[in-house]
Amino acid sequence: MGKGYIHVYTGDGKGKTTAALGLALRSICAGKNVFIGQFVKGMEYSELKSIDYLPNIVIKQFGRGCFIYKEPEDEDVKLARDGLSQCKKILREGNYDLVILDELNIATYYNLFTVEEAIAAIKGKAPHVEVIITGRRAHEKIIKIADLVTEMKEVKHYYNEGVEARKGIEY
Repeated sequence: MGKGYIHVYTGDGKGKTTAALGLALRSICAGKNVFIGQFVKGMEYSELKSIDYLPNIVIKQFGRGCFIYKEPEDEDVKLARDGLSQCKKILREGNYDLVILDELNIATYYNLFTVEEAIAAIKGKAPHVEVIITGRRAHEKIIKIADLVTEMKEVKHYYNEGVEARKGIEY
């Protein structure tokens, strides 16, 4: 097994989770095991159904919904902290070749856990594990430990024209 790298997909543009899911699909098709931990998400996203169609994938959500436009509550903090604890163990054990920490950047931005706690979990990973961290507002310390950082920049979005999120496209 080779060295696993740390990727960060951040920025205000659409496509961070989508890019991570694309790499998950590629990894699964190469016979690798994938774990996706979704922070702050508790809604029924279409990718949750991938476990019915694809082998070697586990997805867990560590949230009640999406509170991006309000302050988190104690339950949000508890769910995120429990999720980080689970992900820390998963990263350390190395049973998954690719671990996606979806919306981890948002979790640290809202202080559901500290960026230092997140970094400790990531740095404790088994050497071969590839890690993807998604979410807007990536902390400079997360960017510093990453091997690859991609910033999605919004140039134009139909949401601004009143188009609502569509199943299979945005969720």
